[in-house]
Amino acid sequence: MKRIYIVFLLISVLLGQIMSQTNRQNDQIALADQMYKQGQYTDAARIYEEELKKGVSAELYYNIGNSYYKANEIGHAILNYERALRIDPGYDDASYNLDIAESKIVDNVNTTPTFFVRKWINSLIKSNTSNQWAVISVVCFILMLALFFLFAFSRIRSRRKYSFFASVAFGVLCVIALSFSGVRKDQIKNHHEAVIMSGAVAVKSSPDQSGTDLFQLHEGTLVKVKSVLGGWTEITLENGAVGWVEESAIERI
Repeated sequence: MKRIYIVFLLISVLLGQIMSQTNRQNDQIALADQMYKQGQYTDAARIYEEELKKGVSAELYYNIGNSYYKANEIGHAILNYERALRIDPGYDDASYNLDIAESKIVDNVNTTPTFFVRKWINSLIKSNTSNQWAVISVVCFILMLALFFLFAFSRIRSRRKYSFFASVAFGVLCVIALSFSGVRKDQIKNHHEAVIMSGAVAVKSSPDQSGTDLFQLHEGTLVKVKSVLGGWTEITLENGAVGWVEESAIERI
């Protein structure tokens, strides 16, 4: 009986600590919300960021992004909207606000119409998590097998014809979804994407200050990281442009 009492006592203490921590977290978030409403956007972002140390969430990153956007810090806003979408690709509010923030980028080289298809494919890959693409791949594979068996054993000519082509189509979709799953997993694991955080950054031809200035990027521009060398990062853009920037000028998503 004494042991049962001790177990219940320990459980009660543990539950009390959890409830107390949850209440403190809710109080801090409520304080940040109040600061945001009062126009103290930078202070609100700081409190939200402190809460990230207790556990990340898409909603927290979204709130941080909103705070920085209101404070006119476009780079930080885009960074946090992107981080929210990494966790929850279906977060429509974060996606909508990201589009608005990206429209504020000066001379956004990644909006070149020529590279619309590449941008559309990248957006499609990001629309689901790695696991979701894997599930889609498995479903397509099962449908491919079912249609193949229908083709193999059906005696109706038209049914055999349609089931064959449908089987091939689902096979292709299976491979595409599987490859998207691999790409998405690599994006999440290795953090290949980054955001320019400085107002204006000169992209160099080599990883040193003496390198030739190739072009200039502005705060908020999304780049892909190719390699890192001695405090410099080699980046590439959606339009294919490549160059080097100082590592301190970017922050990985």
